[in-house]
Amino acid sequence: MKPKYHAALWGLTILLLLLTVIATAILYRSGEKYSFLYSLPAFLLVGVTGFTLLDSHKNRVRYIAKLSQECTEAELATFQQLDMGLCVVDEDGILLHYNDYFNEHILDAEDMFGKKLDTFLPLDVSLDFQEIHWQDCYYQVKAVSYQGEEKNLTAFLWRDITELEKIRQDYQNSRPCVILIVVDNYEDLIQNTKESVRLELSASIEKLLEQFISQTNGILKRLRNDKFIAVLEEEHVQALIAEKFRILDDARNIHADDKNCVTFSIGVGEGAASMQESETWAAQCLDMALGRGGDQAAVKSDEGFRFFGGVSKGVEKKSRAKTRIIAEAIQDLILNSSNVYLMGHRFGDLDSIGSACGLAGAVRLMEIPVNVIVDPEKNLSKQLISLAEAEMGKELFLTPKQAVDTITDDTLLIIVDTHNKDILESQELYQAAKKVVVIDHHRKNINYVDNALVFHHEPYASSACEMVTELLQYFKLDDSVNSCCADCLLSGIMLDTKNFVMRTGVRTFEAAAYLKKIGADTVKVKGLFSGSIEAYKSRAKIVGSAEIIGCHAIAVAPENTPEIRLVAPQAADELLSISHVDAAFVIYAVKDSVSISARSLGAVNVQVVMEQLGGGGHQTMAATQIQNTTPEEAKNQLLAVLADIRTD
Repeated sequence: MKPKYHAALWGLTILLLLLTVIATAILYRSGEKYSFLYSLPAFLLVGVTGFTLLDSHKNRVRYIAKLSQECTEAELATFQQLDMGLCVVDEDGILLHYNDYFNEHILDAEDMFGKKLDTFLPLDVSLDFQEIHWQDCYYQVKAVSYQGEEKNLTAFLWRDITELEKIRQDYQNSRPCVILIVVDNYEDLIQNTKESVRLELSASIEKLLEQFISQTNGILKRLRNDKFIAVLEEEHVQALIAEKFRILDDARNIHADDKNCVTFSIGVGEGAASMQESETWAAQCLDMALGRGGDQAAVKSDEGFRFFGGVSKGVEKKSRAKTRIIAEAIQDLILNSSNVYLMGHRFGDLDSIGSACGLAGAVRLMEIPVNVIVDPEKNLSKQLISLAEAEMGKELFLTPKQAVDTITDDTLLIIVDTHNKDILESQELYQAAKKVVVIDHHRKNINYVDNALVFHHEPYASSACEMVTELLQYFKLDDSVNSCCADCLLSGIMLDTKNFVMRTGVRTFEAAAYLKKIGADTVKVKGLFSGSIEAYKSRAKIVGSAEIIGCHAIAVAPENTPEIRLVAPQAADELLSISHVDAAFVIYAVKDSVSISARSLGAVNVQVVMEQLGGGGHQTMAATQIQNTTPEEAKNQLLAVLADIRTD
């Protein structure tokens, strides 16, 4: 009987009972002595009807209870036979129930009831959805939480997606990646060589690349004498990354003569959405590899840039054609600007401020207003600034705040000795400038100034002062810059080459000779390197506290060391004079951060070391600054990086 009819009969029965009682009462009051006998059939009818309805309700409850039990049993049977894993855990992660599939495929038929699930499976019970690799299979695991009688319970459904994962991996491994390869020093290698040597060198390079491509299913094409393009599947690109681009080492085994060997720069666009995007990424990577000195591979993916190699020195270019073209472009920009601001990096040194002062002398000869932007307190070149103020006028220098207040849309901002946005003397001034030029020699960093009208970047140059000196020789000027500018430029070259010992090429000596020719005074320049007796004692104390770990000398400077920013790199240089020391690191605290000054003689690429700690620089000179740490913690981080490099 349907519930709505059941309720209606109950209502009619109750109504009949009420009418019977009322009729009996009326008859009794009217004097009918046996009135209840007339109502007896009605009472019997009501009783029979009520009993029937009660029995019907009990039967319905029994039926529902039986049906519910049968449904529960059906659910349990279905769960046991599901073609996916099912397990239930309580709020403590204890396994309370699982089906046959879970037991056979995931637990290998082991009894795990009552054990904590995440102790024997790589499962995070706090996640609603996750993917898990377990026993050569891949699973999508979905969590469903519900309130039990005593505890909160969570059911996990395990769906096997191994086939889908294999399809996805096959798709990813087969995606094409573009690789651009450039022979760094091809023109210099074949210059003044016999035709037979050129042919042999070209054949050796092609043979190496053909062997490289034969190990894959990709294609290789020569674009010009020194540039190649390859298209490989990502599976083979991952193999190249795993072996850290061994082809770079193989290339260095090809020699043009006793001194010069072949080096490659490689750009890889990995995981791009299209072939066009992959080619664009590869071109960016190649530019980064060349900008960091060559002899290395750069890989760009969605996660950013990765670099491999870079163990050899940057190859010096003998041709000055590029410098001449750059000089003409910069001079045109200067002449078409209302004024020029020259700015280096924070805590400007002799190379940063010296190159700015030297270039300022040339701009003055063009009769364009020019200023050097420098913090008068936070710099490492107070003696040079005093010299320039005495001979070129105090009006030459402006503070960053003064420059920001006076800059116009027609002002040309020339950035020297850095291309990293994060370490500019004034980021506010850079952001306000509409026209920007960059002149720098540091190996290219990811966070470089990307809106420059002219980006003059030569990682093989010894210093920014060397680059500015070469530009001066191609500027169309009525006269040479004054001797003070020559002194400033020579001081920067001497600083970065350690008195013509490190990173010194033919063009470095040619630049120094030109500066000497126009009046540079070596005695006066030497005086710019003099320091106080306190700084000398501090340097000696740091050197004395150093410890030798392998081929590395590591020193932690005492707190409150005077002139520490100037003393630390000097101490690192002195540590290199110790026998069997290939690299030196001086760690010192500055306010809420810790800095590391790194130096080497070339056997250790300190740029790679400092990059892993958030810094950068050159192969032989680099530095970093680590926030919110202590010198001891910074030392431990440095040791961990050095250990990883040794392992590699």
